[in-house]
Amino acid sequence: MQYDLTDEQRMLQETVRKIAQEQLLPGAAARDAKNEFAWDTVEIFRENGLFACDFKEEYGGAEMGVLAFCLAVEEVAKVCGSSAVILLVHELGSMPMMLAASPEQKKKWFPGLASGEHLVAFGLTEPGAGSDAGGLRTKAVKKGDKYIINGTKQFISHADVAQYVCVAAQTDPGKPAHKGGLSIIVVEKGAPGFSIGKHEDKMGIRGSTTCELIFEDCEVPAANLLANEGDGFHILMKTLDFTRPCVAAQALGIAQGALDYAVAYAKERQQFGKPIISFQGLNWMLADMDTQVEAARQMVYKACAMFQEVPKDLSRVPKEAIRLSAMSKLFAAETAMKVTTDAVQVLGGYGYVKEYPVERMMRDAKITQIYEGTSQVQKMVIAAGL
Repeated sequence: MQYDLTDEQRMLQETVRKIAQEQLLPGAAARDAKNEFAWDTVEIFRENGLFACDFKEEYGGAEMGVLAFCLAVEEVAKVCGSSAVILLVHELGSMPMMLAASPEQKKKWFPGLASGEHLVAFGLTEPGAGSDAGGLRTKAVKKGDKYIINGTKQFISHADVAQYVCVAAQTDPGKPAHKGGLSIIVVEKGAPGFSIGKHEDKMGIRGSTTCELIFEDCEVPAANLLANEGDGFHILMKTLDFTRPCVAAQALGIAQGALDYAVAYAKERQQFGKPIISFQGLNWMLADMDTQVEAARQMVYKACAMFQEVPKDLSRVPKEAIRLSAMSKLFAAETAMKVTTDAVQVLGGYGYVKEYPVERMMRDAKITQIYEGTSQVQKMVIAAGL
C-alpha cells in the first residue's frame, strides 16, 4: 500500500503545523487548566476550514480524505491534545452519517458540519456497555412518524455543545445487536426529552467536555433514522474501523510533541558540566522514543492510506483494513503512553510540574488507550483476524 504524501497533503501538513504552533500552542496550558470546552479552538478550525477536510465538495467540504484529516490531527495533537479531540470527535460523530445517511439527510446536515457551524457527537457508550457494543440498553420505539427514545449514555464527548448526536439504540430488543437489534438515530439539540446530565472531571484532554446523556421519552422524527432499522451494529463497527486510525493519529501527535520537547530540553539542560543528551542513559532512551514514534507513524499512515480506498457506505470493510486499523490504534496509543512517560523522566522534577507541558501530554495520552476501543479490545480485533 503506497502512502507517500501528495503535494496537497504536504501543504496541508505544513499549514496546520503553522496554525498549531502560532495559534493553538500559546493557549494549550490554559485550556487544560480551565477544564471547559475550547471554543477558541473551534473558531480557529472554522476560520481555517479544518472541519471540512473529509466532507465532499458538494457539501462545502475539501474532500481530502482520511489521511489528510489524520495529518491535521497529528499536527494539532503535537501541541494540544484537547484541540485534537475537537477535530477527532467531529469526524467520529459525522462518520455514521457519511456511511449511512440518505442524500436528503446529507444535504440537510453536512453543510453546517463541513463549515464547523454545527458540531456533532457520537452516542455509543452506556454505564453498562462500552467495549461490549452488543450490551446497549437504550431503546427507541417507533410511534407513527417519531421514535421515542429512553435510556442513558455515558462518557459522550461534546454532546453538550453539539447540534447533532448519532445515538445507538435498540429498536428490536428481541434480536441480538449484531443481528438487527440496533439502529442509529440522529438526535438534534433541543429535542423534547433529551437532556445533559453529569459532566466528567477528567485526568486529561480537559479542554474537551465529556458528559452523560439522558433520554426520557425523547421524541425524534423517524426521518432521522440512518439507513434502515437493524443496520446500527454494522454502522457502528464500520464507523470505528474508519476512526481508529484517527485516534492513532492523535496519539502519534502527542508522542511526537513530547519527544520534541524532551530532545530540546536535553540539549539545553546541563549536568556535570555538559548537556544531559550526551549521557548514554538518556540518549539511548531518546533513541528508543524516536524509533517507537517513527514506527507508529508508518503504521498510522499505512492504515489511513488503506482507508482512502474503502468506500464510505455500508459495504464491507476488507479484513486487512480492519486489522491495520486496530493495529495502528493499539501501537500508537501504547507508544504515546510510553513516550510521554519517558519524556517526563527526561525532564526529571521539571517534568512533574505544570509549568512544563510533558506532564499534560502524559495525562492526555492515557485516553488514547481507552476510547474508541481499549488496547485490549484492539488485540481482540487483531487476534480475530488471525
